[in-house]
Amino acid sequence: MEGIAIFALVLIVLVIILVVMAVKTVPQGAEYTVEFFGRYTKTLRPGLHIITPFVERIGSRMNMMEQVLEVPEQQIITKDNAMVAVDGVVFFQVLEAAKAAYEVNRLEHAILNLTMTNIRTVMGSMVLDELLSQRDRINSAILGVVDEATSTWGVKVTRIEIKNIDPPRDLVDSMARQMKAERDKRATILDAEGDRQAEILRAEGEKQAAILEAEGRREAAFRDAEARERQAKAEAKATHDVSAAIEAGNTQSVNYFIAQRYVDALGQFADAPNQKILFLPVESADVIGAVGGLAEIAREAFGGSGGNTSPAVSERKTQRRGTTPVREPTSSVPTTSSRPAATRDPWGPRE
Repeated sequence: MEGIAIFALVLIVLVIILVVMAVKTVPQGAEYTVEFFGRYTKTLRPGLHIITPFVERIGSRMNMMEQVLEVPEQQIITKDNAMVAVDGVVFFQVLEAAKAAYEVNRLEHAILNLTMTNIRTVMGSMVLDELLSQRDRINSAILGVVDEATSTWGVKVTRIEIKNIDPPRDLVDSMARQMKAERDKRATILDAEGDRQAEILRAEGEKQAAILEAEGRREAAFRDAEARERQAKAEAKATHDVSAAIEAGNTQSVNYFIAQRYVDALGQFADAPNQKILFLPVESADVIGAVGGLAEIAREAFGGSGGNTSPAVSERKTQRRGTTPVREPTSSVPTTSSRPAATRDPWGPRE
């Protein structure tokens, strides 16, 4: 009985071992390769699988999800002999588990070395300014080369990113000075352009001002000539009217004409710069008499002529005509002088 029990126990243990060896569970995101006496036969995908114990075994457990590799920092000499430190990351995914397991040994190590080599190749063919300004172009060039090389391994390299490009400290200082000099140059150019534009605009303004001033003078000259022409026509008409009145026997118009000239001349004396001291001719009383004559002419013109003249006015006119005019030599004396001015009837006959 004891022998049967031991046999049964061994059998149970053997069955458990066989079940464990035969039943395989593949998790999601992984694939297993199966080897038959050491030769690859098939790939187990995610799920429950049964293999033949002792004959078949699991060869490689491959991660089918996208993976990330850190590219360590390395020193690179650029085309213009600048030493820079570069690091980055690589994103890849295994598409065929069998090729990734049997076409290359140490897949990640191979991808990492391939990436570092191509980084040195691509970046070493460029100058420093291109490295700093064309990072996308560098990533694209390295990705194309590495992806083509790893396609035979059943791997797809999705992205390669350069993280840091660090030039030496002295080179960074030189670049900073160069950048500052470039910005100073741009500022100087912009200042010069601004001054140039300002001078141009100022010259344009002065030109427009000169043109407008000349046009103003021309317009003023035209209008002044027109005014003089109209004034000449008015004087000609006034002279014609006075001549017509003289021909008709009316001498009042002549007296009015002469008196108006007297008043205008007196006004010009008053408007002189030295108007505080006014020089008048000896016959200044004649001017005053001329003003009185203007008043009488106005009364005769608007109050009635001939018999409508008042007796007092007629008497003064009679007395004025009866006065014998005495003409004295003309001389300029200040109005403040106590010398009496000779009275002279402006309406009387002139010598």
